[in-house]
Amino acid sequence: MIVGPQASEPARFAERVIEERGATLAPARVRELLTGKVAESEIEERADELLTGAVQKRLQAGQSVVLPLEGFDAAERERYVRLAHGLRRPRHLILLEAPRDQVLDDERPALDDLRRSLDAGELGLEGFQTALRLGGPALAELKRIVFQPAPRDD
Repeated sequence: MIVGPQASEPARFAERVIEERGATLAPARVRELLTGKVAESEIEERADELLTGAVQKRLQAGQSVVLPLEGFDAAERERYVRLAHGLRRPRHLILLEAPRDQVLDDERPALDDLRRSLDAGELGLEGFQTALRLGGPALAELKRIVFQPAPRDD
């Protein structure tokens, strides 16, 4: 899961660095695909259903899933972490930082809470196995994220 304020553009970041193209499932992209095909009042609900179904199918098939989320809704994170945990799939979180002056006022409290939880090592309580903060030059310097099975011990 890649989370961050709107200014950090989690979906764009994922498109740029995730090597496996089909692994990234962006909620905004699903909503965009439904626009004009589903009544405006149903887009959010249908997008959630489609995204959850797609995530579940990929996880059941043993495939990687990357969810770039704008915002910091713990309930949304929990839904996907529970899916992955139930199928014994790895669960990682990358928190993207943005310059303080570019973070929206309504995002700041939730971002600060998530940052504090990450720094205190508390994201394991949410079900994440690893968590990472990326900001500043590291965002631009990171070239690729590749998902590979762990090396065998033999």
